[in-house]
Amino acid sequence: MNKKYIYIIEDDHAINQGIELTLGTENYCFKSFYCLNEVEQIDNADLIILDINLPDGSGLDLLKSIRRKSDVPILIITANDSEMDEIAGLSLGADDYVKKPFSLMALRLRVQKLLDKNSVQTLYKQNGLKLDFDNLKFYKNGQEIDFSKTEIRLLRYLVENAGATITRDKLIEYVWQNQQFVDENALTVSVKRLRDKIESDDLKLIHTVYGIGYVFRWE
Repeated sequence: MNKKYIYIIEDDHAINQGIELTLGTENYCFKSFYCLNEVEQIDNADLIILDINLPDGSGLDLLKSIRRKSDVPILIITANDSEMDEIAGLSLGADDYVKKPFSLMALRLRVQKLLDKNSVQTLYKQNGLKLDFDNLKFYKNGQEIDFSKTEIRLLRYLVENAGATITRDKLIEYVWQNQQFVDENALTVSVKRLRDKIESDDLKLIHTVYGIGYVFRWE
């Protein structure tokens, strides 16, 4: 079994060590960072455990930055006993939230739940398409397709929710992560580009539900 990479961004060395000992190295690899300036690229992380209060700034700022480019599960830990902090963290895209002091065993269950939740199908082979979202390799009839990051996010969300009608607002919120000043035509343009790359005259996958949004169907 491939080990999951967990990044721990927490200035308390004892908490870092406790988390690593509790979760164990059999299934997980760890990287620990003790301030914002130490944090490296998070592209390889399968889950991030993030403290809000760090010596050189707020973990919420890092959370906001990560969410502009990644869907990696993020579990916030903090000593702040404030409902507003919890709301702020979750509204910025955190997946879960625990307050110090916390049970390490309870934290272990939360980590397992988040990783299980995100262990969804990532490889699709159908209708001449091969969509490998883990390795970011995409093919149509054996020919590799190049997608932008926006197109990948949009395609993955549509494919993972195949058969369900998804509103335009929901797609915009997911793909652009609440970025300000998203042009209202950005979604329409991105959908058209996806259609041009994955569809053909006899294969229609992304269907418009007029006045509502789109639905992806393997047909």
